[in-house]
Amino acid sequence: MPTELEELVEFLHHGNTQIRQVATNALVAYSTQPSQIQIFKRNQLEPIKDLKLLIKDYAQIQKDALGVLTNLTAHNDREIIRSLCDDERFIGELCRQIVDLVNNENADSCCGLLANLTKDDELSKRLIPLERPVPPRVKVKKPSVIEVQVSTSKRVLDQLMDVFVKGANNSLNQKASYDYLSYVFADLSKHKEVREYLLAEQIYDNVQPIMKLIVFMEHGSLVRRKGVAGILKNLCFETNEHDDLMRDSDSGGVGILPYVLLPLAGPEELDDEDTADMLPELQLLGPDKKREADGDIVVMLVESLLLLTTTRQGRERLREAGTYPIIRELHKNWHGKETEIGEVREVSERFVDVLMRDEEPANDEDHKVEEVF
Repeated sequence: MPTELEELVEFLHHGNTQIRQVATNALVAYSTQPSQIQIFKRNQLEPIKDLKLLIKDYAQIQKDALGVLTNLTAHNDREIIRSLCDDERFIGELCRQIVDLVNNENADSCCGLLANLTKDDELSKRLIPLERPVPPRVKVKKPSVIEVQVSTSKRVLDQLMDVFVKGANNSLNQKASYDYLSYVFADLSKHKEVREYLLAEQIYDNVQPIMKLIVFMEHGSLVRRKGVAGILKNLCFETNEHDDLMRDSDSGGVGILPYVLLPLAGPEELDDEDTADMLPELQLLGPDKKREADGDIVVMLVESLLLLTTTRQGRERLREAGTYPIIRELHKNWHGKETEIGEVREVSERFVDVLMRDEEPANDEDHKVEEVF
């Protein structure tokens, strides 16, 4: 005799909408429990196949189906993840619902699920070159109704980038912020092709995608800041691009240093000797300046600086930019969570050790960078 849970998963494909809704909603809680994961794999993953179809059902059913799939993929079960990642129609529908349906109230749930799935390297590699039709113009209520072209590119990566940028602060969709797309880009940027994409001026809008992203290091959303911090760190693995990354935008570079250093700076009053060489953006910050409070972001930003020290040119540029006092004060005044204090201070010490050491005579070899975030 089937258990109550086995009956619930059978109801996922029931013809009655109310029964499907009750079943899907009840399964959300079960999907958070690793001990219950096998029930979703019965009959050759039949419940997963049903859930993939339910993301096109009525809004509440769609929301719960997305919630179940997001919870299940968080358990990192390879069989379930492969069944989703290898389904091109499902991935295409997920991206379509993020980009096309600007008034889709479950767009953020779609973004969260996609963020879980792009941790899979095989899906990431297939998503990079993926193309689909240009999204249609949509009507957005701002308070007045206006028509918006989310993207003019056929490339899925461009479309996701544009909805992330244009949709910040619920400006495209009152019920969606698209913040979790920052985690999608952070995972994708582990791949060299995406790092090259982020640094290359795109044909459809003549803009380097990274220039659209770095401004969110000062955004109110922790998720956005954390995702962009991960992207910046991954870009710093491209040692051949360090000069362009650090050179300011007025000189044709990306100019990431102010965006990396500003979150690390606090309200401490520094003497003139310390501030003399600092970037203009970091001078005269004032007593109300707040340092980034999230330890994960702080560590990623300092690790980004550490990666920039792998070339002699990078070390010299960081010294010229007056980086040391910022990290010194960070190390001295970090008051994050107890578990974060050691990690923040350790990476700060590593950075200072490299930055402040005496340089070898000319022709010293740069360090190799092999690890990827």
